[in-house]
Amino acid sequence: MEHVQEHEECLVQTQMYRVERPVYNEEFLQGQLHKKEKTPQPLSQKIAHSCRCSSKKAKSHLYSFLPILKWLPRYPVRAYLLGDIVSGISTGVMQLPQGLAYALLAAVPPVFGLYSSFYPVFLYTFFGTSRHISIGTFAVISLMIGGVAVREAPDEMFNIVESNSTNSTDLLENYKARDAMRVKVAVAVTLLSGIIQLSLGLLRFGFVAIYLTEPLVRGFTTAAAVHVFTSQLKYLLGIKTKRYSGALSVLYSLIAVLSNITKTNIATLVVGLTCIVLLLSGKEINDRFKKKLPVPIPMEIIVVIIATGVSAGMNLSKTYEVDIVGDIPKGLLAPKVPDINLIPAVFVDALAIAIVGFSMAVSMAKIFALKHGYTIDGNQELIALGICNSAGSFFQTFSITCSMSRSLVQESTGGKTQIAGTLSSIMVLLVIVAIGYLFEPLPQTVLAAIVMVNLKGMFKQFGDIAHFWRTSKIELAIWIVAFVASVFLGLDYGLLTAVAFAMITVIYRTQSPQYRILGQIPNTDIYSDVEQYEEVKEYPGIKIFQANASLYFANSELYASALKKKTGVDPCAVLAAKKKAQKRHAKELKQTNEQRKKAVLKLTNDLETSVKHEVINDELPLNGKSADANAQGTSPDELEHFMEPMTNVHCIILDLTPVNFVDSVGAKMLKSVIKEYEEVGVFVCIAGCSGPVMDDLTRLNFFEKSTTRDLLFHSVHDAVLSCQLKHCVRRQRFFVYQLLAMVFKSDYWLSLTGPGLNGQEPKHFLKSPRPHQCWIQSIRSVCCHQHFNIASWIKSIQLVDQLQHSTLNFIVSSSPIIKTSTCREKTIAHQDTEKALF
Repeated sequence: MEHVQEHEECLVQTQMYRVERPVYNEEFLQGQLHKKEKTPQPLSQKIAHSCRCSSKKAKSHLYSFLPILKWLPRYPVRAYLLGDIVSGISTGVMQLPQGLAYALLAAVPPVFGLYSSFYPVFLYTFFGTSRHISIGTFAVISLMIGGVAVREAPDEMFNIVESNSTNSTDLLENYKARDAMRVKVAVAVTLLSGIIQLSLGLLRFGFVAIYLTEPLVRGFTTAAAVHVFTSQLKYLLGIKTKRYSGALSVLYSLIAVLSNITKTNIATLVVGLTCIVLLLSGKEINDRFKKKLPVPIPMEIIVVIIATGVSAGMNLSKTYEVDIVGDIPKGLLAPKVPDINLIPAVFVDALAIAIVGFSMAVSMAKIFALKHGYTIDGNQELIALGICNSAGSFFQTFSITCSMSRSLVQESTGGKTQIAGTLSSIMVLLVIVAIGYLFEPLPQTVLAAIVMVNLKGMFKQFGDIAHFWRTSKIELAIWIVAFVASVFLGLDYGLLTAVAFAMITVIYRTQSPQYRILGQIPNTDIYSDVEQYEEVKEYPGIKIFQANASLYFANSELYASALKKKTGVDPCAVLAAKKKAQKRHAKELKQTNEQRKKAVLKLTNDLETSVKHEVINDELPLNGKSADANAQGTSPDELEHFMEPMTNVHCIILDLTPVNFVDSVGAKMLKSVIKEYEEVGVFVCIAGCSGPVMDDLTRLNFFEKSTTRDLLFHSVHDAVLSCQLKHCVRRQRFFVYQLLAMVFKSDYWLSLTGPGLNGQEPKHFLKSPRPHQCWIQSIRSVCCHQHFNIASWIKSIQLVDQLQHSTLNFIVSSSPIIKTSTCREKTIAHQDTEKALF
């Protein structure tokens, strides 16, 4: 087996591919390809098609809405039933104490936690798509509901003042009125959150959960654990304090508990600590011996049963004033319409609860689905949760979601399908109908102990700080912001703050991406960061620039600035240097002309003393023009061709492979960059555009007269090869223009001749166009030809050769100085000119 693997690795390492093809740009490729014709479908036809019903379509929608119709007929009884029964019983045993405990977090009587552990769990069997998650009460959601209930129905509204004294009859009535009002608030929140989830599911908005990233959710749940732990301290210590909600509620709760720490009920504290020790021991045994134990030890229900027996036997409520669960009505309550008048006051809270609940459920469902090889439907999960919450609210339940601890138990004890959840709900139903009253003596400190111990997994998430510090600082920032904001601002506003901050990090990443200069891995068409690998080399004069973000209004200016910085070419600075060089050249030319004027005047006075020369306005005509006009007569375009380039970079390639979209601001920026660099002689092209980016550029009218599709290439290597060829042609043209520069210098030589000795001017030279103007036009037409090659280059040199010989002969024959020179000097003059030219 190892030999086969080594052989396969060897084959992979020795694989080669060779491709020989032309260099493709976008214009050439579009000419070779033929797009498929797509006829757009009118809106009326789309609506008619979506509204059209058939038996197959109706069956598909029915199976999608009620997944149980699809999997229940195929249920393998022999293979799955035993595991589902064991798992259902184990999960049901956990549902009972957790339902009672989390009702305290929701600020409602404990029996409503049992209702919430029955109706929604039973309904999820019909509408849910996950086979392993355990739906029911959950600490975070219960705490969020409790915060709303306490805010809308505070103790002050019912004249309740917390104290450790014995409650009077009037105070008990006030407690009942307060609890009834808080139940109404919790039920209204549950109804609204269910409607929101159902609406999002029907509108196929299941993707909203992606905005709650894993660092955000983990930081948020860790903060929720802090809230939960703080809220349970008063039950653990047996202290009666006011329950706080909203911003800084954690600090207020801690201050209230610490200020009343001397009023701690010792019996309550002893019972609570004993239960915590037993529960932690049971969890540790289950974790260590989970492979050997057939099912986890149900320590929670064991602790509840023992504590209930001890409390009833010792009469802890009267003897030691230990707070107990109290009245648990027998049977189910009749359906009741929630109070819709409370909906406007709890809308924001319901929205946050709906999103958080769905995010918890779908994240756990995806984990189990991936592990066991099946798929879930996020939209159907939204619908299922929405139905569970909205329908359950009519039976006095509060919002539910997936519980992580119960889900792990349900999966580890052999649960295969939703049947396990159904069995656990039936167990809760039996307790509600038959034996619920037996749990009335249960001390509340036991429920607080159960809640606190179940927070152990959430508190372990503090280890995420070290993990994210090593992997991603931005995700660490999201975790910290979610935690701090949720602790100090409350869970609702903390969640909104965390989501907003997560969005800001996305904007920050796209606005400040990583900019890189790419180089070639030798002998390949692969390009990578030149600063990362030693083997990667840049092509001389070619810069390949890449940014790992889309081009839009937020980062367009930063993109242009980074391009100038990374490539080392700033068009503004190059243009300024060029203008400075032009001014310096004009100044030098003017000084040269002034020296020549003095030389001509001196020569004339020496040879013809009888002739008087008048220089009007200190200017001497040169070739029919003044010296200044000749100095300034050189056009900027000609001067650009005759000057050495101001930068060593001649081509810049913009690699847009990581770009997903371009908006109008980004397109304008690209056109501006291309134009600016073109003015300084740097060619800019684009490589790696995806289809959507091409569509964006076409729609934004990016391709016009100045910017054509031949600037776009489908790969960086195509662009590099094209730039190399273009630079070769430009070098040939620049060499020919250098030769032309030598020809233009003949103007200076011709200016030395001035008028003839006999007073006659060379009319063919001064009155007619310059004798070499036709040669210049011919050379330029050859150089600017589309198919410029070596042959045309040689032809240009031949033209210049003819030009320099004819011009030199004219100079020699016209100049009195060269006329008096010897033949040897004449030959040397020819040789020097040829050396300068070639």
